[in-house]
Amino acid sequence: MSATRDKLTILFPFQDRVEYRSLSDETMHDLGLDALCQAVTADGKEQALLMQVLRSVTPDSEVARYRAEVFDDLYHHPEIREKLLSLLDHVKFLNDFGAVRRSSDEGVGVWDLIHRMDELRDYIATVEAMEECLREASLQSQGLRELRAGIHAIWEDSGFDGLKQDIAALKATTDSVKSVTIGMNLNERFEPVQAGLVSVNSKPFSRSNLIQHFADALVRREAIRGTDEWDGSMNWQPADSGSSFLADKVNEIAGTTVRMRNPLLAMTLSSVPDSDGGREIPRTMDSALTHTLSSLVRKLREVLNRHAAISIREVSDLIPELVFYVRWAEYWQKLTTAGWPCCKPQPGESAEQGMKARGFYNLKLTQVESPASTVRNDLSFGEEGRVYLLTGANRGGKTTVTQAVGQLFLMAQSGLYVAAEEFSYAPVDGVYTHFPADEDKTLDLGRLGEECQRFRELFQACSESSLLLLNESFSTTSFEEGYYIATDAVKAIAHRGIRCIYNTHMHKLAQDLTQEGGGSLREVRSLIVRSQGHQRSFQIQVAPPEGSSYARDIAEKYGVTYDCLLEKD
Repeated sequence: MSATRDKLTILFPFQDRVEYRSLSDETMHDLGLDALCQAVTADGKEQALLMQVLRSVTPDSEVARYRAEVFDDLYHHPEIREKLLSLLDHVKFLNDFGAVRRSSDEGVGVWDLIHRMDELRDYIATVEAMEECLREASLQSQGLRELRAGIHAIWEDSGFDGLKQDIAALKATTDSVKSVTIGMNLNERFEPVQAGLVSVNSKPFSRSNLIQHFADALVRREAIRGTDEWDGSMNWQPADSGSSFLADKVNEIAGTTVRMRNPLLAMTLSSVPDSDGGREIPRTMDSALTHTLSSLVRKLREVLNRHAAISIREVSDLIPELVFYVRWAEYWQKLTTAGWPCCKPQPGESAEQGMKARGFYNLKLTQVESPASTVRNDLSFGEEGRVYLLTGANRGGKTTVTQAVGQLFLMAQSGLYVAAEEFSYAPVDGVYTHFPADEDKTLDLGRLGEECQRFRELFQACSESSLLLLNESFSTTSFEEGYYIATDAVKAIAHRGIRCIYNTHMHKLAQDLTQEGGGSLREVRSLIVRSQGHQRSFQIQVAPPEGSSYARDIAEKYGVTYDCLLEKD
């Protein structure tokens, strides 16, 4: 190509100054994002792509804003999404055979050269399709406008037009090759020992009664040809590589046993065992074919070397970024059609802005509840508090709320719509979770020792721009020990200014450290899951912990108060 361009990307802009931090597998699992990605797409590779983007975090608000504008554009242009998805087959080919990209094609076989040619042909189709679908679209985002300009620059480049003409001419030449005839020398066990190309044909083989001919040749010695010359027959019987039909047929006619030690007789040369030297057969065939097709190979090399400088990876690397946006846009389209609310997140410039979320909910609930029955909540990080001690009844929704806050930040910073009616925030440099560990991870240190070590590591990684989510931390020991450790941990979190939600059963911790309980830590607030008599409301609010009153309600409901227990005495 004649011009030098910046790398095309709509997901990782400003690469000269932006750095990303990768979140742990534990964090992604704790927030339920692995299960969420499985709900978005059934394709395992696409799930891995979605997870990789979500876990790559930068606090740069310009990146978050750039991505949000791109996603908003694609969400509102389903026709572009549909066209882009149609390119996936082309891109799969580019990814599967991309290893053929070389600065020179000298020394490779005809198969490699033809794959390279098809790779360039799919590259042409991809560029033309992207140019067409972006050309007239009314785009608002900087990212998609820059992409349109970059693709158009490739499309109108004189080198691109020359590539199209050369590939079209090559395709016309290679299309005339319809079949090849391979000769095989066998040993006494019917195993391949040599292979060579007999002919290149302009028409394909057609079905015949080859099996009958082969069986007849085995029982009638006079039917075995006494020459190695090909008689020009184009009769052929395709065989199923997973079937023993041929061997069964021979046994039936010849009354003998033919041992199918390898599947050569079923035309699967690539499956020949290494011990036979059969792995060399495909390479031998390629060498023979390259020699026979020398004029075609020479023409292929000349054309492909002329376009060796073309960067196919520039376009093929871009498609997974589009897939990320498109899959999430489809997912949100499905949810909003079903009545689930969402909004475009609004990133702020400074960490002091914290977060303001109105009407938010956990996305995992969309798989088990209806929009009408799901309770939505409000919460802010800022002057009103940066550390929340969340208390409430068992199964009252504390973990669900904690997960939801982490989901809000990671989806917003990836540019996606979020599960809220309104969401403004200062991007975080990392999300860290301290949820209960599996038993097998605590054998060496014990559960409390493991919790303490893991918390220290997380705390050291946090900054005032981080989000720390604690779920029943330090609850695996006695209340006195857990309370002692948790008190110092919360004080340290508040001192560093980390945004934090700590859901806990230690109501005394919330009572002693928060403003609502008369504590001295201005940054620490008590957040409760409000109760409605004996019912769980799943609604949170900033208020003093109500552990004792809730316990009294439960005791009265089940008749285990002192008066209830003794009322019949």
